[in-house]
Amino acid sequence: MSKITQSARNQSCTVRLPFICNHDNSTTVFAHINGVRFGHGVGIKTNFGAYACSSCHDVLDGRVKRPSDMTAADIKLAHYEAVIETMAILIDRGLV
Repeated sequence: MSKITQSARNQSCTVRLPFICNHDNSTTVFAHINGVRFGHGVGIKTNFGAYACSSCHDVLDGRVKRPSDMTAADIKLAHYEAVIETMAILIDRGLV
């Protein structure tokens, strides 16, 4: 497990999907961005990700259906915005 992945432990969720986020820091993990666009397929981790609580992570990874009022693009945008916030945290901590 990398230092970046480990850094998610007990951190606040940066995804914060409305009516989904459980705000439980004890469930936070580093939710990697998936996709061929980043040179990786499903199941292969990239260097980009965000701190996500278990509830937000389940929606990001498709284990739980997204809320009916949110499109797939809304979910992706929330993840990307959270990646930027998480990267700022990692820079401040000297991890990247």
